[in-house]
Amino acid sequence: MGRYLIMAMAIAIYFAFFGTFLYLIGFVGGFEFMPTHVNKGIAASPATAALVDLALIALFGIQHSVMARPGFKAGWTRIIPAPLERSLYCLATVVVLVLIFAFWHPIAGTVWSITNETGRMIMFALFFLGWGVLFISTWLLNHFELFGLQQAWQNMMGTHASPPRMRTPLFYKMVRHPLYTGFFIAFWATPDMTFGHLLFAVAMTIYILIGIAHEERDLVDVFGEDYIAYRRTVGAFIPGIGKKA
Repeated sequence: MGRYLIMAMAIAIYFAFFGTFLYLIGFVGGFEFMPTHVNKGIAASPATAALVDLALIALFGIQHSVMARPGFKAGWTRIIPAPLERSLYCLATVVVLVLIFAFWHPIAGTVWSITNETGRMIMFALFFLGWGVLFISTWLLNHFELFGLQQAWQNMMGTHASPPRMRTPLFYKMVRHPLYTGFFIAFWATPDMTFGHLLFAVAMTIYILIGIAHEERDLVDVFGEDYIAYRRTVGAFIPGIGKKA
C-alpha cells in the first residue's frame, strides 16, 4: 500500500473518530437534539434492554482491549501495514460506538433527578469538565500518535518513531490515567440519572477498571522499574488513591 494512501486513510479515520467522539458526548449527555442517546433509542422491556445494552458494551470492551494487546498487534501487523495499525484500531472503535448509538435500548426509571437550577448547572459543568480533562490528556502525551496520524506521517516521510520514554506531564503527576478520570467524571456527572444511564455508567466503569489492569501490565513491560516506581507514588485515577506498593 502506498505511503500517500496510508496517510490519506489515517486522516480520514482521524476525522471519523473525532466526529464519533463528539456524538459520544451528546449521547452520554442525553441532550434532546441528539437522534439517539442514553435515554432515547429502541424501545424494549427492561430485561431485554439491559441484555442488549450489556452486549453492546461487552463488544466495545472486547474490541478495545483485545486490539490494544501487544500479541494481537504483532499478528495483526502481519496482515495490514504497520503504520495503519493504530488508525484501524480507531476505525474499529468508531464502528462499535456507532453500533452502540444505533442499537442502544433506554431503560426508563429515575435514580436521581436534580431540580435545583444551580445543582443542574454544577452537574453539567462537571460533565463538560470530564470531557475537557480527557481531551487535554490526549495532548499531554502525544495526541497524533494516540490516533494514528503520527505513525502514518512518519511512514510517508520515511522516518522512524523515537523509542518510548516515561513522561508524566501535568495531570499525569496527579493520577496515572487522567483519560479514565475524565471518562468517570463524564459518565457519572448528570443531573438526571436514569436506569439506562446508570447501566451505561456502571458497565463502562467496570470495563475501564479491567482495562487499566491489562494496560498497566503492558506499561510495566515497556518501562519496567520506572513505571513500577510511578505506581507506588501516584494514584490510578483519583489523586492519592490506588497506589500500588
